[in-house]
Amino acid sequence: MGKKKKGKKDPLLSQKIQIWIIVLLVPVAITVYFFVYLAWKELQPIPAFEAAIEEEKPPQLQVSFDLEIPIEYIPIYMAAGEKYSVPWTLLAAHHRVETRFSTMSTLESPVGAEGHMQFMPCTFVGWQHPTCTGLGQGNIKQEEKTNPKIIKKYGGYGVDANDDGIADPYDLEDAVYSAANFLSKAGVAKGELKKAIYQYNHSQKYVEDILFYYKQYRAHSEELERVALQQASTQK
Repeated sequence: MGKKKKGKKDPLLSQKIQIWIIVLLVPVAITVYFFVYLAWKELQPIPAFEAAIEEEKPPQLQVSFDLEIPIEYIPIYMAAGEKYSVPWTLLAAHHRVETRFSTMSTLESPVGAEGHMQFMPCTFVGWQHPTCTGLGQGNIKQEEKTNPKIIKKYGGYGVDANDDGIADPYDLEDAVYSAANFLSKAGVAKGELKKAIYQYNHSQKYVEDILFYYKQYRAHSEELERVALQQASTQK
């Protein structure tokens, strides 16, 4: 006798039941997606979660800059700018041009300008100092250069920004506040930016360079402020 052919096994689930299962799973999938979305929205306000997202933003904001502004410097620019009515982006531009955000190998120029914002000693201490002539290098004793009382006596622009009793052009905070003080009195407080910049360094090319960076930074100022302040708050 010939062997009987094996018949096909019946499926465990009929076609109708399979269709019904698929129909039932669709709303389940939609519901799961909905709750996952809600969970994502709930996570966003959490500071730690926001900080993780924001960490990626500074490079994106500054991708068009030839040198990134160190985010930790921005609150210093902002505080000094607010005190002396000077745009913080202008202070950042001066810092960029003068010492490339303090990354140069030395913070003293061949003609004697000193510190983060490159002040001539006579400008920092005051041109009324008896040794001040010529370009302003003077022959000022070190203890006089950083003495707020001496600076006030001789009409200098040096500022003791952090109230430690010393006005030091090699201290970043003091240097930025001193630059803001100078620029404000030179004309920025009256809206005379070009005049003030020229007083800082008597060169038309210098004025053009400062204005270039100032306008570039100003275009992103609100975003940079937000990132800088958020970073400062997370570090407290």
